[in-house]
Formats: sequence, C-alpha cells, structure tokens
Amino acid sequence: MKKLLTLVSICLAVVSGAAQSQEQKVVRLASDFTYPPFNYKNAEGKPVGFDIEIANALCKEANFKCEWVSQDWDGLIPALLARKADVIMASMRITEERKKRVLFTHKYYQTPARFVARTDADYKMDKAGLTGKNIGVQLGTIHDTYVTEKFGDVANIKRYKGQDEVYLDLSNGRLDVAFSNADQLQLAFLDKPLGKGFELAGEPVTDKAYVGEGTALALRKQDKKLAEAFNEAIDTIRQNGTYDKIASKYFNFDIYGD
Repeated sequence: MKKLLTLVSICLAVVSGAAQSQEQKVVRLASDFTYPPFNYKNAEGKPVGFDIEIANALCKEANFKCEWVSQDWDGLIPALLARKADVIMASMRITEERKKRVLFTHKYYQTPARFVARTDADYKMDKAGLTGKNIGVQLGTIHDTYVTEKFGDVANIKRYKGQDEVYLDLSNGRLDVAFSNADQLQLAFLDKPLGKGFELAGEPVTDKAYVGEGTALALRKQDKKLAEAFNEAIDTIRQNGTYDKIASKYFNFDIYGD
C-alpha cells in the first residue's frame, strides 16, 4: 500500500510540475498612453495603437501573459527600476544615456525627429529663427534634450507630460513650434483637424547622439533572458509578416527604417 501511495504521489507531482511549466509568464508592460497612433487609450479606456499591437504580437510569440501598467513618461525608467513594471513599451528611443540605466531590445522602428510650425511661419528652425520663441516638447524625451541643448539659451522650452498636451497648446497659439518624431507629428497632429494650418518645418534631425539608434523595449539590465525572448519574438514577427501586417494598418511608409 505504501508503495502504491508513493507511486501515486510521484505521478501527481509530475502532472502538477508539467502544468506549472506550461503556465504563461506574467510580464508587466509600462507605457504613458499619450502618444497616438503608437500608444494611447480609446474611449473605453483600453490601450490601443501600434506599440500596443506590436507588444501583443511579441507576447503571443514568446508565450507571455502581458499586462499593461500606466505611468507618466518621466517616471517610466524609475518605475521599471523600482520593479513596478518589467518592460517599458512606450516608443522609447535607444540612446547612450539611457543605456547606462536600462537594457534595450532590438529596435522595432526608427524615424527622424522634426519641428512643426504654422504654414505662414517666417522664421527658420535655427538659433536665430527660434530666439524668443516658445518650443513645446514632451518632458524627459530625447526631443526635450535636443531643444534644451540646442536652443535652451535663446528660446522658451515648455515641457508637457503628454504629447497630446503639446498639440493642444500649439493649436491654441500658446506655442510657436513643437518638436517630436516626424511620423507622430504627421499622423497624430497634421493629419487631424487640430493640425490644420501647420506643417513640418526645418530639416529632419537624424543625429544618433540625439535621436538614438531606433525605438525599442527597455528592461532592467539583469533581465537578459527576458530581453532575449523579446528579441527572438521581434525577429520572428519581422520574418513571418506579422510586423508588416500591423504596420500597414497605421503607416503608408516603412516605419522600421534602415
């Protein structure tokens, strides 16, 4: 009888262990949800956008159960390091400064940065032209860093928690120009009624010292295995057509870049 009970116990342990091994790993993804069409919330409060769909595809490929965590942009990295989230999925650029604090995956898209101004603006996007002007950027972004270093001594830099706030003040005349990703400016502002009478201005900014090496997921430096799982998933959805299928819903150009 004892041998039988022991055999039953072993079988139950094996079955239980197999079931647990098949359980999905829960991964908490953090975003600020203020950056349409990449990441934002719809009328029902549900996270939507390009970043969201790419994240869902990556989680499916890696067999992760992914949950979203809302966090202001400037608090994303602190929240990650404090273990309030496991991954940042918020259109975050890979920069040398950020590499000191976090581990980036492979890029999942790359675009230049641009200024946007009224179509009748009679000044250039240089130090002379922007002297005394109000420049709007999202707080803590690479765009904030760029305009602060290039024009902070001659212009008024106004920083906002969300990109949507930048567009509102630009449209209302509280800002002279805004600076952000070219694709986001086009799709979320210029192509909308709010952006009527505005256009992209100046030359594209592609300097990697400012705009980085692409946009990627960010993780804690010690989470190398998790990063590798996402890297494999990125490579897979690029190869099997999932990436292009999602991208074609949002863009009529190659968002992935070189």
